[in-house]
Amino acid sequence: MASPRTAAAPVTTTGAAASSRPAARRRPRIFRDLRAYLLVVPAAAFYLFFVLRPIALSAQYSLYDWNGIGPATWVGLDNYLQVFSNPKLVGAILNAFELILYFSVIPVAIALLAANLIRSIATGRLAGVSRTVLFLPQVIPLVAAGIMWSWMFSTDGVVNQFLRLIGLGGLTRAWLGDFDTALPAVGVIGAWVQVGLCLVLILAGMTKIDTALYEAARIDGAGPIREFFAITLPGVRQEVAVCVTVTVIAALASFDIIYISTQGGPGDSTLVPGLQIFYLAFYEREIGMASAFAIVLMALVLVVVLPLQRILRGRES
Repeated sequence: MASPRTAAAPVTTTGAAASSRPAARRRPRIFRDLRAYLLVVPAAAFYLFFVLRPIALSAQYSLYDWNGIGPATWVGLDNYLQVFSNPKLVGAILNAFELILYFSVIPVAIALLAANLIRSIATGRLAGVSRTVLFLPQVIPLVAAGIMWSWMFSTDGVVNQFLRLIGLGGLTRAWLGDFDTALPAVGVIGAWVQVGLCLVLILAGMTKIDTALYEAARIDGAGPIREFFAITLPGVRQEVAVCVTVTVIAALASFDIIYISTQGGPGDSTLVPGLQIFYLAFYEREIGMASAFAIVLMALVLVVVLPLQRILRGRES
């Protein structure tokens, strides 16, 4: 009879340990979750204070006529009506939409072609040098890029000297000082800056495409153009969506390059919302109008970017 009692004792002990084990496991998990939330708190507080709070204050100020110092006067939605009825402010919005062609469409197209060329032709050291050279504009500060291109587009700049050298002296002009060419010239600067980022993103996307797909396409008799549209372009769909999103936002919210190169001139031919908001707030002391224009700009960015992402990434989402 002694042996059954001896055998039963371990069973009772094991049962007690099993019943107490879930409670012991639950406590550390709760503490782990608490620690995880505590780690998020600093970033969340930073985002709340430096992102959401300024947006909320801008929305509040946009409902007042205020110079930033004296008493504010409630005007309701009058500032927003002024944004869409003032030809100067509407023209700034239209200029920003025109810059999408230069800041987004052209860089993405050039990056696609260059990345496909690097993938199919350049190998080893040549491919690395090509990536570095094309990505270099992305590293240069926008202020420096604006100054450099202002010199190049000047009357005696490199661009005009090259045109005279090849016998096209009749086309020379002050590119950033001409009403017809100032905005396209600024767009060229933006396109030059954005190509590098798009190229690196698209090249990274091409590395995940299975090389067996290209081999099968060649066996079926597909040429380089057919390979590009049937394999490469669908394979980098996600990367193209990221490029378009980033560059469209850069076009609509552009400020640095334009402020350095033209300051919105000549006239208002290169005036964009970011620059107009700066002038309204710090030169004309129209804090309410500037805040309303900032809210409108944020809404325009969301209205343009969110459908683009849905279209470009819809099949994978």
